Amino acid sequence: MSDSFDPFATPETKEPRNQEWAAKRRVSEATRRLITNLVTSTDSAEELNRIAEQVEVQANALARGKSLKGITAFEFSETGDYGSRFQIAYELNPVFGKSNPLAPPFNIWFDGDKAYGQVRMDWQYEGPPNSVHGGFVAALFDQFLGVAQKMTKQPGFTGTLNIRYLVPTPIDTDLRLEGWVEKIEGRKNFLVSEMWAGDTLTARCEGIFISASMEALKKLRNRYNQVD
Repeated sequence: MSDSFDPFATPETKEPRNQEWAAKRRVSEATRRLITNLVTSTDSAEELNRIAEQVEVQANALARGKSLKGITAFEFSETGDYGSRFQIAYELNPVFGKSNPLAPPFNIWFDGDKAYGQVRMDWQYEGPPNSVHGGFVAALFDQFLGVAQKMTKQPGFTGTLNIRYLVPTPIDTDLRLEGWVEKIEGRKNFLVSEMWAGDTLTARCEGIFISASMEALKKLRNRYNQVD
């Protein structure tokens, strides 16, 4: 893959850049399953303690290895072939990163003058009974509209999210998102998004994003650059 890597051109998940990212995705997927199965498990304390011992061994093994703290550290690392900043974010972003076990399976793409998303939130994201926690609904909107800003040609940081929770968003259900640019005023990007479960509109978000200067981005990128 080249630095022109575009994860949002089609709805399909992009292949990992190399074997290292492929392995990281494998561990992340296993960890997601572990989290879901733990949340829904009714195993005995004895069985859970046995599993905990095994998980602790693996967590300790990872802790003994080398690590890079943050996307910027991966970007400027001289120790590995991690790709461009966009490729690294595609793997490590906490809301849709393919190698981040915190993230649900979430794909975003563009078609014409709209952005589209597909996501399924499992039981670890439950808030109200059988429904997605409202905080995670907000996180999905934030990520989705943050990406949709690409259509403005001047993407920036989240300023305001105004979310209307119309009906509870069902858990363990395929959800789709649609988003578009409402208007642009100077450095402010105004976008709108809807979340659907089948034919039901569950939530709507109006977001204002502030275009960031290169100087502001540079300050953030220079804040931390840690290698252990």
